[in-house]
Amino acid sequence: MKGMTMSMVNGFAYAQMMPLGLPAGLASRLGSGPPPKPVMWLLFRLHPEIRARFERCERVFESKLWRTDLQHWDRVDKPRAVEKHLALQAIDPATLDLQALRKHVERARAHMSEMITLHHLYNFTVILPTGDYLAHVCEWTGVSTGEALSLLRGTSPLARGIAIDELEALAKALRASEEGRAVLARQGHAQGVLDALMAMPGEVGAAARGYLDLVRFRSIGYDISDKTAGELPDMLVRALRAAAEEDRGKDALTARDEKEREIRARVPAAHRTQFDELLGEARLVNRLRDERGIYADSWGTGLARRAVLEVGRRLASAGKVEDLEHAADLTLDEMFALLEGRTGPAAAEIAKRALYRATMTLEHAPPWLNAPPGEPPPLDVFPAAARRAMKAMNMLMADMTADHADVGKPSETESSAARVKGLTINAGVYEGTARVVLDPADFGRIQKGDVLVTRSTSAYFNVVLPLLGAIVTDRGGQLSHAAIVAREYGIPGIVGTKEATATIPDGARVRVDGATGEVTILAAAPSFVAEVAL
Repeated sequence: MKGMTMSMVNGFAYAQMMPLGLPAGLASRLGSGPPPKPVMWLLFRLHPEIRARFERCERVFESKLWRTDLQHWDRVDKPRAVEKHLALQAIDPATLDLQALRKHVERARAHMSEMITLHHLYNFTVILPTGDYLAHVCEWTGVSTGEALSLLRGTSPLARGIAIDELEALAKALRASEEGRAVLARQGHAQGVLDALMAMPGEVGAAARGYLDLVRFRSIGYDISDKTAGELPDMLVRALRAAAEEDRGKDALTARDEKEREIRARVPAAHRTQFDELLGEARLVNRLRDERGIYADSWGTGLARRAVLEVGRRLASAGKVEDLEHAADLTLDEMFALLEGRTGPAAAEIAKRALYRATMTLEHAPPWLNAPPGEPPPLDVFPAAARRAMKAMNMLMADMTADHADVGKPSETESSAARVKGLTINAGVYEGTARVVLDPADFGRIQKGDVLVTRSTSAYFNVVLPLLGAIVTDRGGQLSHAAIVAREYGIPGIVGTKEATATIPDGARVRVDGATGEVTILAAAPSFVAEVAL
């Protein structure tokens, strides 16, 4: 592929892969699938850039180029990103005059764009070794991708919380400090609890400042319209209380090692050395999946939001917007036209944009425009190294976004009003209160032991993970973020239900069965029961 083009249509992002070696007009006439095999055969052997890519593919596997990428992330890109975040974070937008605020917003926007790009620069570094491991092991043993992926448990520590080192340092300090635990247990204003922790002398105060300085400006969504962790102090306090308790996953690695021995025994003897190597490489890069989000665009997006909210605060004070959050629905020029008293959209129009953004979901948009995406090209036309890479990509992409035909559809003996089915991602049975989260703003309602019911999760959900008893999603496959964190935490997880958020009432008591992939509604939410009684 030459690359990807992206377009925004009615507020939704669409992407299209552009084939390498074919003129755009010819590619469109061939439709959404690959060209005929004879055409591909000729292109692969005659097109100089395609041939160069195949040669590079061989070098990637021979040199394990992803290791070089990982070193560059650790030594260059990650520390450089953190340095840029902290420099921008040190500027309080509320102290800036109008001209300086515009420059700050422009800088924050450029920084966010840079961090999003940085995240995606490492896509292939994460995808290739993991997909390569899965493609080989599943072919050799017949195990499911879920079983194979369970061997990666413990290798993505950030899946267990944002700023995990700082969080664990704070949790350790709290366990050793009776006074610190007393402060954390205080009832009342959550921000006051956080401020009191940061003001404490000694290890607790230092650890609290170290952790909160790193997480408070990180977005818990994908856009500047999504809140940052610092805007949800109640959630942070509850998550800290859960983290301060003993680690419930301390026996996880023992179980993982037992599973590894079981799977390895099923690998043909001639391939066991290669199995060890493939597993080692997948474990090596696994942490980068979440790190690139947490240390790149999550932080960058949160800092851009802080700048935009200062614009919103000034516009709301001047009566130019109905809510300071509505500044997220303005262009940069519109923001400052309104601040400078020039012509701009009316508050009612801005509110209409905000309502559209808040209420439209993926279910309201067609899954594709023009023609549906085609099948991947046949593997047998590729040279060996390229074929290996394609198998790895196909395996990973299928399990990240798998849409299982039988998932979410109850059988004739099941009641769709009482039970939802999906793809099991981690075994175990858990009963608890369902907390339906449709927007990051809902995070503030999550209590310890809740069952998270959401459309899908991302690395930015990690801050609430210490609170959860189980995870259930509408979308996703074995390589979705929800699947990874369920395995890391050792909690039951079910993904790809298609209808959990529409079927399971918020506050209902549910049973999540990670063995059968079923979520059973045991009792309606208390508020619903009260309404029925009336």
